[in-house]
Amino acid sequence: MVAFGKKLKERQLQEWQGYYINYKLMKKRVKNYAQQIQLGTQDRRHVLKDFSRMLDNQIEKIVLFLLEQQGLLASRIEKLGEQHEAIQHDPQIIKISELREAYRAEGQELLKLLNFVEINAVGLRKILKKFDKRIGYRFTDYYVKTRANHPYSQLQQVFKHVGLGAVVGALSRNLHDLQEDQDSQRSYLSIYDQPTLPLQDPVIDSIRAAVDRLTNSTNFLNFLGQHALIMQEELPAPVDEQIDNQRYHFMSLTLNLANTFLYMVNTYIIVPTADDYSMSLGAAPTVCGIVIGAMAVAQVFSSVYFSAWSNKSYFRPLVFSSIVLFIGNAMYALAYDLNSIWILLLGRLFCGFGSARAVNRRYISDCVPSKIRMQASAGFVSASALGMACGPALAGLLQIDFKIYKITFNPDTLPGWVMAIAWLIYLTWLWLTFKEPFRETEENHAPPPHQSDAENSALEKGLKQPLILSSEDKEDEDAEQDYDDSEEEAPVESRLPATSIQSAYRLLTPSIKVQLLIYFMLKYSMEILLSESSVITTYYFNWSTSQVSVFLACLGLTVLPVNIMVGSYISNIFEDRQILLASEIMVLVGILFSFHIIFPYSQPQYICSGLLMFVSAEVLEGVNLSLLSRVMSSRLSRGTYNGGLLSTEAGTLARVVADATITLAGYKGVSGLLNTTLVPSLFICITSIIATCYTYNALY
Repeated sequence: MVAFGKKLKERQLQEWQGYYINYKLMKKRVKNYAQQIQLGTQDRRHVLKDFSRMLDNQIEKIVLFLLEQQGLLASRIEKLGEQHEAIQHDPQIIKISELREAYRAEGQELLKLLNFVEINAVGLRKILKKFDKRIGYRFTDYYVKTRANHPYSQLQQVFKHVGLGAVVGALSRNLHDLQEDQDSQRSYLSIYDQPTLPLQDPVIDSIRAAVDRLTNSTNFLNFLGQHALIMQEELPAPVDEQIDNQRYHFMSLTLNLANTFLYMVNTYIIVPTADDYSMSLGAAPTVCGIVIGAMAVAQVFSSVYFSAWSNKSYFRPLVFSSIVLFIGNAMYALAYDLNSIWILLLGRLFCGFGSARAVNRRYISDCVPSKIRMQASAGFVSASALGMACGPALAGLLQIDFKIYKITFNPDTLPGWVMAIAWLIYLTWLWLTFKEPFRETEENHAPPPHQSDAENSALEKGLKQPLILSSEDKEDEDAEQDYDDSEEEAPVESRLPATSIQSAYRLLTPSIKVQLLIYFMLKYSMEILLSESSVITTYYFNWSTSQVSVFLACLGLTVLPVNIMVGSYISNIFEDRQILLASEIMVLVGILFSFHIIFPYSQPQYICSGLLMFVSAEVLEGVNLSLLSRVMSSRLSRGTYNGGLLSTEAGTLARVVADATITLAGYKGVSGLLNTTLVPSLFICITSIIATCYTYNALY
């Protein structure tokens, strides 16, 4: 694994070497500050002032060079424009081709400039996070708050550049015109009159992708793909297409997406009937919380062992998942004739032990080529959303009652039988068509077994040897280049993936913890809404199973349209952190509107509040996971204990707690169930909003 500093240096152009952020010097300066503060030889205020000035100087150097290069690029494009004007009066195919290649060459120069900005933007984010971690002070919060919107600050020039967009537009328009000239298909319509037919040129496509990465601009596929939390490299390196092709197999990817879809159907197909099933076995209707939540309880553990198993194989864990889910669903269905609530719960536990979502996510992350990984991630989320909608809808259709010998088939047991057959068919399909991907020689990411916990802890913290810089060195630009790579070389183990839940937890900064709290909150609120829907609507409105199924299916069907709207429009107008806070507030409004206090509880109130809460939580999930992937340590993008596993565990734990809350609240009777379960949601939501405000500027 290459250290970030080295990776940063490898991506730099030699001729622009002196204009990049000096990440190595700043990293050493942060280390020096930490030691001086620990020894009491330096005042914290002086450190903040000194480092702020150093950062300002680095940013100014970057921005001034950027403006200079933009001017040179614009000047060359202007000269090409004069040649283009001359050709329009006397079009010649040879000259048009030469001019188009000249424009493409300038496009390559623009791409270099965009990469220059991207490298510096990533370097700035990394050094701000490192300062906060080593000094133990919320410097990012202070620096962003004071610089982001100040009229004299150049911070925005790095993160929200303006002039480069005009250069991209000029190149696109001229290349489009030249294409029409060469094809002899000149029309009176310009590229601006044909927004649905944009210029298809490899150079322009690469430039647009670089601009989108730099400005966090997004579209529906990108936004939807972020829900999967499949972490990308901060500075993506060129991929080996041959290895990518050896690993990738379309049918295997399809099987992983089918597994995701079926598992979500399996999760939610019982929600409309779980209360009736519990009552038929002699339990209270609110025991549906435990019945629904049993699957999530088992998933807390299955996520870990499936994530570890996927280090060695993808085929075997998927086979195991299918077999366990077949057995679990058969047990769930047979519990009716055996008249045993324990068989019912055990069947749901088996279903949870078959949760292979960690394998599905890992397959996309490791085996799908980077050029289509975002589409595959969006497919993963779409399959989940579709399964969530299809589960209740399918339950609503299974309203038949008959017997074959001594086995009963009715609305309570049919979800189990249907899913058991579905997993049997899936297992056959998997066995016949799945292809185990090509694997390179496995890297040993774990520390040697003889290392003690104390040694591992030392490796986590890195080396702590003294480093003293004189005041003259601080101002000497030439001295910045004289540091060796000793710090970058050591220690290798401290840059490896987390090897346990404890080591992963130590990598969580306050902003990451807040993001996980938000994820917990939204999953808790959604689970309360969905799991108790059948009990609440039966008690207040006397809804049938079919009506509950339609309501839940409609909620599930909002996922894709909402993500289209947010991903294509809203996220390109507002910052992610602004959408995050606004979505949390809307979830809070939905919770408050859901309470039954004075007036008679009405169907419009329940439907509107539920829809507002669910939609806001869906928006919140995408933005939250997008931010989480940016603030999370790169060490959590790999290995068993990765960011995807942490978010899955947080969401699964939220579902477990929510379903347990429903069952416990049911002991007071169904009449008080609604308000009792909404109180924890309200408290957690308010806490998450306060925590978001506390770390708001760290989400920059």
